[in-house]
Amino acid sequence: MAWTNQPNQTVLTELILMGITDQPELQAPFFGLFLIIYVISVMGNLGMIILTNVDSRLQTPMYFFLRHLAFIDLGYSTAVGPKMLVNIITDQNTIPYIWCATQLAFFILFIISELFILSAMAYDRYVAICHPLLYTVVMSQKVCWVMVAVPYVYSAFLSLIITIRIFMSSFCDNNVIRHFYCDNLPLLTLLCSSTRDIELIILIFSAFNLVSSLLIVLVSYTLILLAILRMNSAEGRHKAFSTCGSHLTVVVILYATLFFMYVQPKSSHSFDTDKIASVFYTLIIPMLNPMIYSLRNKEVKGALHRIWKNLHKLPM
Repeated sequence: MAWTNQPNQTVLTELILMGITDQPELQAPFFGLFLIIYVISVMGNLGMIILTNVDSRLQTPMYFFLRHLAFIDLGYSTAVGPKMLVNIITDQNTIPYIWCATQLAFFILFIISELFILSAMAYDRYVAICHPLLYTVVMSQKVCWVMVAVPYVYSAFLSLIITIRIFMSSFCDNNVIRHFYCDNLPLLTLLCSSTRDIELIILIFSAFNLVSSLLIVLVSYTLILLAILRMNSAEGRHKAFSTCGSHLTVVVILYATLFFMYVQPKSSHSFDTDKIASVFYTLIIPMLNPMIYSLRNKEVKGALHRIWKNLHKLPM
């Protein structure tokens, strides 16, 4: 039951997600595809978290940030993926009211954290390439923890503000969310009360988060590029470019989709187009990040090889 009548008020108990597609013949292929993507994402990100914890040679700031990036990717893909897969296979697209609020809160928390962790990684690469002799001093353990803790606290605060503001508002009789998960923009269309202040909060903070984090990335990589061009060693330039190339690839994909989603007039929004864009940053990017950042990395391959050899040495 979606609605419960009480004296003088109507209480919403569940919402309906429209899902990825309303075409029955596409349900099975989508389920298989997204299940594979999600399993690869979970295995890759969990593997990165474990590997960077157990291998002593990966106890550096770069892998510290990679570990938290993997945790964040695992977090927001899990906030969306399992429920989406269940809805596809069971054809039951309902989601309890409190679960919807929880999903929105965790998704906002992780997606904002990812932006600033990517910025922290860009700054880490700037210090490593431009000031290698000061790297261990500048990127101390305390500094690294601050660069991770601040985004988490800020993201949690903003997530609670948006989620509480939306779910404390009055919902209309229409409880169908035109999306495959509970996102703030589709939820706003279901509210009967004025959404002007919520839209303003989302627009201002979305623009601030995207622009400020991207600015850090751009400034860091501009300084990195200048430092690389001054290098005399071709091998050094190649190594620096290869380190930065993977990070920039993911940054471009993530920021492009988020700018497309959130920094545009409401009148230009198409929820069908938004769903396609959402698939990239909720499912595809969390799967790609461990591959792009880590599986092509010689140090990670070396760590995997050492663990494999140690496992074979264990008595059967």
